[in-house]
Amino acid sequence: MHLQIQTPRWAVPLLESCRYKGVRGGRGSGKSHFFAELLVEEHVSNPDQQSVCIREIQKSLKFSAKKLIEDKIYSLGVAHLFDITQTEIRNVKGRGIIIFQGMQDHTADSIKSLEGFDRAWVEEAQSLSSRSMELLLPTIRATGSEIWFGWNPENETDPVESLFKEPDSDCARVHVDFTDNPFLPKELADEAARHQRVSPETYGHVWLGEFAKISNAQIFKGKYSVRSFEVDESFGDPLHGSDFGFAQDPTTAVRCYVKSRSLFISHACGRVGLELDETAGFIRKHVPDIEDYAIRADSARPESISYLQRHGLPRIEGVKKGAGSVEDGIEFLKSFDEIVINEDLVDVIAEFRNYSYKTDKRTGDVLPIVIDAWNHYIDAIRYALQPLMKPKDRYFVGMI
Repeated sequence: MHLQIQTPRWAVPLLESCRYKGVRGGRGSGKSHFFAELLVEEHVSNPDQQSVCIREIQKSLKFSAKKLIEDKIYSLGVAHLFDITQTEIRNVKGRGIIIFQGMQDHTADSIKSLEGFDRAWVEEAQSLSSRSMELLLPTIRATGSEIWFGWNPENETDPVESLFKEPDSDCARVHVDFTDNPFLPKELADEAARHQRVSPETYGHVWLGEFAKISNAQIFKGKYSVRSFEVDESFGDPLHGSDFGFAQDPTTAVRCYVKSRSLFISHACGRVGLELDETAGFIRKHVPDIEDYAIRADSARPESISYLQRHGLPRIEGVKKGAGSVEDGIEFLKSFDEIVINEDLVDVIAEFRNYSYKTDKRTGDVLPIVIDAWNHYIDAIRYALQPLMKPKDRYFVGMI
């Protein structure tokens, strides 16, 4: 079957066979559209191809590339060649399949199920942890197999940046932004222009694919680090907190430790749209043995706390919140010498990077007003630490 696919000029270097293919850049560049079309084209040409679409955390298929791939299948007129189910896409003629998975759901043993796959497409690759990279690269090993990465740059130290840092015959990488996209809708071009006018400090990162700049408005600027660590007896007992989601916000849970004057965040989980009757099982799956410990949660949902006490989390309790509790909690967190986040907790890392004060649009001055966003894991951490919070001049009494 002959397909006619309009390919942007920037993608030409990626059409040749290559072990690692990377497209980095900003919003509106067409990165995902290119990979989705290429994947469909390959499955049409080879009905036996097996492909996996990967994210670091696969919360729900609605956040995966599945819908985009489906759209490409229909727009290219090849729907009769595929059987699209709720969780996967299969070739009708052959054993080909496209599945969607999260790396954090895999162990060293379970990842072996992907050994026979021909393609792995990693979305939001800037969030891929070094652990996940170490698991994935040697697993996709079939003859002629390829691993594709698409990402918006965050930090120069991200594992995906290291993979493509040095020129290599096994790596093909291009950098693109919305100005390179010949199919860019007018609405998206207008949005980019508006962003440049309203928030010029973030325009380069969002639209041009520049590394994220550290802003003075970032609340935890210079206060946290990201690295792998092992918890031992010297860490003492864990502290647990949870924040309930509303509408589009995730329900979250965290496990953290206070060791000397440092805060360590070892486990965290969260999901948007998590039903109350699924909450206990979800949290217990991702934070082992949490049901044996006290969990401090948002007291604004007493009915939810009561339900969870009777259905799997018997020691969950509400925390008292008053005027200024958010600001006091932030100051308490900042009073630690260091906040260490396990490198696998990509959503927690994103919150600490993005949690910010408001800025005056006219002057750029940082205002003493906390933006109510990027704070669902951070709120859970505040709740977990509440028993340790003292008046401001006594923050570490009894903790050292």
